[in-house]
Amino acid sequence: MFENSGYAKVDFSDVPDVYVINTCSVTQNADKECRQLVKRAMKINPNAFVAIIGCYAQLKPTEIAEIPGVDLVLGANEKFNLLEYIDQTEKKQKAQIQNEEIKTAREFVPSFSFGERTRTFLKVQDGCDYFCAFCTIPLARGFSRSNNISKTIEYAKQVIATGVNEIVLTGVNIGDFGKHHNENFLQLIKALDALDGNHRYRISSIEPNLLSDDIIEFVAHSQKFVPHFHIPLQSGSDKILHLMRRRYNAGLYASRVNKIKLLMPDACIGVDVITGFPSESEQDFMDTYSFIQELPVSYLHVFTYSERANTTAIRINEVVPLQERQKRTKMLNILSDKKRRAFYESQNGKCKTVLFESEEDNGKISGFTQNYVKVLMPFDQSLVNTFHKIHLTGISAEGHMFAEPAKNLEPQTHN
Repeated sequence: MFENSGYAKVDFSDVPDVYVINTCSVTQNADKECRQLVKRAMKINPNAFVAIIGCYAQLKPTEIAEIPGVDLVLGANEKFNLLEYIDQTEKKQKAQIQNEEIKTAREFVPSFSFGERTRTFLKVQDGCDYFCAFCTIPLARGFSRSNNISKTIEYAKQVIATGVNEIVLTGVNIGDFGKHHNENFLQLIKALDALDGNHRYRISSIEPNLLSDDIIEFVAHSQKFVPHFHIPLQSGSDKILHLMRRRYNAGLYASRVNKIKLLMPDACIGVDVITGFPSESEQDFMDTYSFIQELPVSYLHVFTYSERANTTAIRINEVVPLQERQKRTKMLNILSDKKRRAFYESQNGKCKTVLFESEEDNGKISGFTQNYVKVLMPFDQSLVNTFHKIHLTGISAEGHMFAEPAKNLEPQTHN
């Protein structure tokens, strides 16, 4: 929208006239990062116009407006009309706030990332109806909503026309897609799979209770959807899952992982987990640790619990000390490194298809296999945004795999 209105995109440090900071608010650190970014912007150009959008802007607009240097704060609905509020780029005496109650956010606004040559993120869903005890996202993004399948397919065709070869389906709770249109996520991925083109799809995070056997079985036989899943767990203790108001237990989670591995033995499975949720005892944590240790998963995203206003979790009195939370986070991060290493070792010597992406600092070209193994090979500009068969030949200390060409790097489809 900015470029269509005559603006040019520049780097953060290139003395911009306008900064737009899109905020998260999942953790306290995300809020702090917003403040730090405004401070950095003001050091680079004290006269720059600073607009804040995103979840933090929806939840705490007045707090943001008091940050020195901020000129405009837009809520979840208003952010899509950002340019209407920037009639001039001069600094304001007082920050302007445009922020409606989140319950008014009923319209789904589709979008996809643009500018990368090889991968795009296609937003197919927004909002969440779950209200987990630790989470502010429903308060910041509103109720679950999406387009219908036909409109989503129209946007997918626009993405394919840009020439990218990997499309990541994303949203706040993508497994909820289509619920207000009498459609569902399985129907969507079947429709996407039928589109012409030599591209591949990757599913971003999907709730285990919404990741049905039918979805898993479809991906297992799909020519375009890759064997990579990211499934939030949060805790391996049923007691803690209940307190978190999650909609599954550890047994259901394990059954999903085992089903994936039964049908797709080389599938990559990522896991979200939270440490130090209120009342999480040492035994609860060790139950989580042992549960993950025994599961055939590939890596973890570990989050240290932080108190968030207006969530039910802050009313639980048994608070885990911060130092203990951090200790548990460290333990799980170490376990994640071991899991990723073991997964990579299981892939060594196998033939896979890689989508080459970009040049690394060391004169190598990087890319990811269909099952999310990062590969490095000697740089060749002609390989960028192309699929090729490779043999995985070893693991580096930096956390990627080495490879050599198979069949003289003849171009391949993704599968």
